[in-house]
Amino acid sequence: MSKRCRLVCDTPAGIRECELTLPDQADIAAAIEVARQELGPDAAPWQTAVTGIFGSVRERSHVPADGDRIELYRQLLIDPRSARRDRAARGTGR
Repeated sequence: MSKRCRLVCDTPAGIRECELTLPDQADIAAAIEVARQELGPDAAPWQTAVTGIFGSVRERSHVPADGDRIELYRQLLIDPRSARRDRAARGTGR
């Protein structure tokens, strides 16, 4: 049997996405390897990115279910709370 998952990664160049067909017991690490072959080695920080399923952080050993969206998160350059405080102090809305 197999399952279908979608892998999405947030890169500085924008969102990259691919559909994957994986064996039933494939974990996130296996899905990342398949996506890396499809999207290319420079498409995302494959080795260092934090991973998750539908917004919840998951270890690479987690086995996603059929239909899950596997996400690779990029590191934030600026803390969003600090940025909001700075904008409020300057009196700018955005």
